[in-house]
Amino acid sequence: MNTSPFAGGLATLPTPPSGWPIGSYATYAEAQRAVDYLADSEFPVHDVTIVGVDPLIVERVTARLTWPRVLLGGAASGAWFGLFVGLLLSLFTPGPMLPPLLVGLVAGVSFATTFAAASYASLKGRRDFESQTQFVAGRYDVLCEPRNAEKGRDLLAQLSLANDPVTP
Repeated sequence: MNTSPFAGGLATLPTPPSGWPIGSYATYAEAQRAVDYLADSEFPVHDVTIVGVDPLIVERVTARLTWPRVLLGGAASGAWFGLFVGLLLSLFTPGPMLPPLLVGLVAGVSFATTFAAASYASLKGRRDFESQTQFVAGRYDVLCEPRNAEKGRDLLAQLSLANDPVTP
């Protein structure tokens, strides 16, 4: 039995990036576009790594939570799950399809609404909002192995010059 941390020649453990910086960008989309440009220029992109530097956790608030919103959200998610369970029940229950669907729907709405209410009540007003969390970086560096770093830096300089507006 092979107990090596390498599977198929690739490391399975986290490893720090290697290479020389050939470009630095404010957004991941810009770094991705730079690597795409290198690929379009037939550059050996297997030597390239995009590294997010200065990691940030960003939580964007999307809505205010209220009792009606919590209960409606619980009922809606419970309805979908209940209909799914009811559909499965109807496949194994002889007779009409409607009674198992209704049982699943009512049970799903009841349980999900109850759990949503209990969860919201347990917060006691400490978190009356919904949000989405993202892991982003302050900047994105493009690194390249030393054997091709100079060529990569030159190509990215051409990309930068092509995208800069000409000022008189």
